[in-house]
Amino acid sequence: MKGALGIAAFLISAGMGASPASAQNPSAIFIQNATIYTVTQGNIEHGSILIRDGKIAAVGKDLKAPDGVAVIDATGQYVIPGIIDCHSHIAVDGSVNEGGPAVSSMANIADVLNPEDISIYDDLAGGVTSANILHGSANPIGGQTIVIKLRWGKSASALPFEGALPGIKFALGENPKRSGFTPPPGIPPRYPATRLGVEEVIRQAFIEATEYKKRWDDYNARRAAGEQGLVAPRRNEQLQPLVEVMEGKRYVHSHCYRADEILMLMRVAKEFGFKVRTFQHVLEGYKVADEIAASGAGGSTFSDWWGYKVEAYDAIPYNAALMTERGVVVSINSDDAEEARQLNQEAAKSMKYGGMSANDALKMITINPAIQLGIDQRVGSIEVGKDADLVIYNHDPLSVYAVAQKTLIDGQVYFDRQKDLAGRAALEKEKQDLLAKEKKAAEEKKDEDKKAGDATGAKPDAKKKPDQKKDQKPNQKKDQKEKPPQDENDSASAVAGGAL
Repeated sequence: MKGALGIAAFLISAGMGASPASAQNPSAIFIQNATIYTVTQGNIEHGSILIRDGKIAAVGKDLKAPDGVAVIDATGQYVIPGIIDCHSHIAVDGSVNEGGPAVSSMANIADVLNPEDISIYDDLAGGVTSANILHGSANPIGGQTIVIKLRWGKSASALPFEGALPGIKFALGENPKRSGFTPPPGIPPRYPATRLGVEEVIRQAFIEATEYKKRWDDYNARRAAGEQGLVAPRRNEQLQPLVEVMEGKRYVHSHCYRADEILMLMRVAKEFGFKVRTFQHVLEGYKVADEIAASGAGGSTFSDWWGYKVEAYDAIPYNAALMTERGVVVSINSDDAEEARQLNQEAAKSMKYGGMSANDALKMITINPAIQLGIDQRVGSIEVGKDADLVIYNHDPLSVYAVAQKTLIDGQVYFDRQKDLAGRAALEKEKQDLLAKEKKAAEEKKDEDKKAGDATGAKPDAKKKPDQKKDQKPNQKKDQKEKPPQDENDSASAVAGGAL
């Protein structure tokens, strides 16, 4: 951000979350007298959690705080595992789409992580602790994806979730075939323009990736056998991620809506021997829930978004409950930085639409997305040995009145509502001081310019304007344009340039 105004805006937006205070982060913390929703091992009334070195060391009802630990009194409050958003686009510097080619698998979201994105802090305030940061849906095969922890105040290198398998974004339907998108003049339309074209782009990419993999397998086998003088195949950054998909080293997360395209991608995946890890949005998943469950894929969907484009017309708010009933591992995601702040309420909607239990609703924003991202051994539930990624609410987390009071990641408090509120007055003062400083600097510059004009003997109004031509006549009107050159080539060039 440039200038004092930009700095001030950033400071006031960030609240007290510019960096987690070291005083808030002792090596041992004891949360006591809370209602604990473990998600996988039942609920504990008047329970306590002991955290040591970023891990959950003990959970129970009759625990006593050891000597020397920092104590958080959560009497009358609720603790749940940190919320996990399986579809997010926060913390990205610039566009989330590399939309030039139909296959942009060489692009990597990990290269453009932005730790200063205020959405990280905002989502922490909503209880989100981990997020699957996805490429956009402009391509049948998009860029590489990464799972992060929302460690606000840390560097970009500290955001990735250690050990989490990377992914890649696929997209089906209206977005990759560019429905309603007209390219600028002079730029030809990009293939594909139909759903069948989207399928063939994906199929052709895996045909090429299979051939590429074979060349490398042959080379590695011959080299292992001791053959000398070999020349390694040329590395292809576009095909290498697809080889990793076929080898089970990279997850496929596919944007989709319609039942027919969901079945199509499962057929293509079977043809090339890979698995779709999650179908994202999957608004017609309820129509083919048995097939999704049989394939082993998960469904990461919206709670009740409907009708915002043609392929979303058959969406229903019962989708999550119906897929869960048929054996699909389902999560509720945000796809939006603001929506992520109330994922607890989005999950609660499935209790109304589908009759899900409170615990099953909580699973869709905790352990289920953890399973989908392959990080369920570390996060997603409150169990001894797991990362201390936790949220403390003032009311039941599935209530519309629930507000996150503290959000912890790895046993460190990254969001504290009371400290945030207490610090706002100081930040407002700092903002006003910066604005006053900027205003003073502008006035001083104006005075200096006036003095410089007086020294030369020229009146400020008589100074030549920057855009005034040397040969412009004194009586020429300000808005009167000079005639363009009459040379035919020059005129033609001007018209062509304007068209582009």
